[in-house]
Parts: sequence; C-alpha cells; structure tokens
Amino acid sequence: MTTALVFPGQGSQYVGMAQDLVAAHPVARAVFAQADATLGFALSALCFTGPESELTDTFNAQPALLTHSVAALRVWQTLAPHATPAFVAGHSLGEYSALVAADALDFADALKLVRERGRVMKSAGEKTPGVMASVLGIDVSALEAVCAETGAQIANFNNPGQLVISGTKESIEQASALAKTRGARRVITLAVSIASHSRLMEPAAHEFALAVAQTPLRAPHIPVISNVTALPLTDASAIKAELVNQLTHSVQWIQSVEYMVAQGVTHFTELGPKDAVAGMIRRINPNVHAVSVGDVASLKAFGEG
Repeated sequence: MTTALVFPGQGSQYVGMAQDLVAAHPVARAVFAQADATLGFALSALCFTGPESELTDTFNAQPALLTHSVAALRVWQTLAPHATPAFVAGHSLGEYSALVAADALDFADALKLVRERGRVMKSAGEKTPGVMASVLGIDVSALEAVCAETGAQIANFNNPGQLVISGTKESIEQASALAKTRGARRVITLAVSIASHSRLMEPAAHEFALAVAQTPLRAPHIPVISNVTALPLTDASAIKAELVNQLTHSVQWIQSVEYMVAQGVTHFTELGPKDAVAGMIRRINPNVHAVSVGDVASLKAFGEG
C-alpha cells in the first residue's frame, strides 16, 4: 500500500473544529498551545467557540486550518509511528501543512507565514475587491476559452466536474454567464471578496515575498507536490518560489493527484477538518482509496483499520 498525506485549504474551517481532538489527545493539545503562544492570542478559543464571523476572516481562518491539520498530523503520527507516506500535498493553504509534515518548515514559522499570507491577501482584496465562482459540469478547455474572453482566471482545478474561477466582479459575472451558454451545469458565486490565485493577488505576492525570504526552509524529507506545477518540490529555493507564485497561479489539484497516482499511490489520507480534499480525490480517480481523518471518531476508525 502506497500512501500520500493531503491537507485541506480555506473553506473547511468551522466553529468547534479540533475541539474533541484537543480534549482527547495531548499531542493535539500541545499543537494548539503552541499556536496560541506563537500568535499571541487564543486561536484555540476562536476555533472551539467562534464567533464564526471572526473564524472565517481569512486572517484567522488560515492559521486555524493549519493548526487543526498539524494537530491531526501529530495524532496520526502517534497512531502510525512507522508509516512513511510516499508524498504529501495540500490544496492551496494546505500546502503549508504539507511542508510541516515533510519537515521542510517548522510549525511556528508556518503559523507566522500563513498569518502574514492572510493579512496581505485581505489587504489586496480590500484595495481591489475580487470574486470567485465554482463552475460545475464544464469541460476544462471550454472554461479556459471563457476565461480568455472575459479576463477571468481558473483558480482551482479541483476535479473534472468542479473548477473555480477568480477575478474582478465584472469579469466573473461575464464569465459565469458565458460558461452557462457553453455547457456549465451550474455556476455558484462564492462568499469571498478576495480573488485568490489570480492576477489581483500580485500586490499581495510582492509583499509576501519579503516574509518568505526571511523564513527558514529546508529540503523536504518527503516529496511535496507543488500546487503550481503538480511536480515535487525538492529544495528550499523551489519551495520559496512556490509559496509566492501560488498566490497568483492556479491550484493544479487534478494534475497533482494524477501525478501521485501515476507514481503508485493507492491510498490518500486527508488530515484536517471536514473531507473536501478526499472528496475531490475520489472524483478525480474513483479507483483510489481516500479518507479524511480530522476528529476523534475518524482517527479512532483509522487506528482500528
């Protein structure tokens, strides 16, 4: 059995996240205590009790998701101490959790980076508001043509039936209408004001590059699959370039999963809240085994399995 660990991105947060994990597992409790101390405020309380409006703010959601994923990772490591995944990968923000899992980035440094990432993205979104929309049931080439005509960009290649577009309000309105005429089954505008993974994030990327340059990074112990290229990141300089480029480039999740499967991966374990990434993987390749492990019940089932 060849396994990859995968980690979720923004949108998987919810009030109450990781609360049972922290209550049941000292290693998870230690991760949240470190996060509170590193960030200088009670992230744990925000995750456990909200309010939801503060938790969903990108400035808070990003460290919350990283912390939950790393807490789940630490528990998973106690349950499977001798398991070594062939690859790790994360969807957008989840790439930071993957880098921690591969020992390329210390958790405390990852927390500081994602907090800054959230700040610069929020700032860019306030200066130039953006829109994102999920486009269901359209061929990739058809949507690429729609984007070329409207100025929108494909932000996320999530699975063959779900692509996400990003851009200005005008470009997304035009692209949404045009996509429906070109065969899209449905277009859902997302509840965000930030055009992630698009040209509108260029100011954020320039600012974020300064923080990335000052962050200690190492060659990963486990190959980390790049969101941008869907190929392994092998050294610190490649990782630094990736973290900056990721803000303005598409998340190539379909290609990332296909690459890992082509390398022999048969089992994917998603570590973190909810099961969005595992669901994407099952739709990309229904022949692989993909499970989500992020709370006490799912971790117990994993341990028994």
